[in-house]
Amino acid sequence: MLAEHPHATDAFTEGLVFLGRNRLMESVGLYGVSELREADPTTGEIRARRALPADVFAEGLGAAGERLVQLTWREGRALVWDSATLGEQRGFRYAGEGWGLAFDRNGRRWVQSDGSSTLLFRDPETFEVLGRLEVRRRGRPVLNLNELEVVGDHVWANVWRTTELVRIDLGDGRVDAVVDLSSLRAPDTDRENVLNGIAHRPGDPPERLWVTGKRWPRTYEIEVS
Repeated sequence: MLAEHPHATDAFTEGLVFLGRNRLMESVGLYGVSELREADPTTGEIRARRALPADVFAEGLGAAGERLVQLTWREGRALVWDSATLGEQRGFRYAGEGWGLAFDRNGRRWVQSDGSSTLLFRDPETFEVLGRLEVRRRGRPVLNLNELEVVGDHVWANVWRTTELVRIDLGDGRVDAVVDLSSLRAPDTDRENVLNGIAHRPGDPPERLWVTGKRWPRTYEIEVS
């Protein structure tokens, strides 16, 4: 671990992404309290927040250019926000559940998880499905893929209800690295407060990540090898 920073303990974290080096955006879940937030990366201070309708459960969050796209769990809605003003724009509709979301700049596509072992590739403009990638670890499917962060030609993923991050080759779906973050888990007894938040800050080396969890009191900077 390189550093730790305050994190709001009321944030049921579903997505984490940087806009530049000093804007950390977070998708906060649960019905009735779902939000989009902007926080100071080092102090944890909430700079801005946008409440979602009470009947949606916010999930993964990704950034592409001037847009932020925020998934919803079972409502089939992808909310689109202007990254500069956090004003809501026209969104997308999709089938199935929404879990994690990240943008692959090299491939010019969204990468989405839905809780299965399959990642979906989506068109950056229409959100239509372009393809699918089956994720395997030692030849076996990796279920419960959740929050995502693309770094280069790989995507990091949380595996729901575990303390593991897995690194997935976007070419063939193979897990080629696993990181156990059990030592960072918040000391509580609520089994829902799991590891779930990965972000890579622009300008940082590819092996440096920011991670947190649902209602965790800290966000951690880590370096993986």
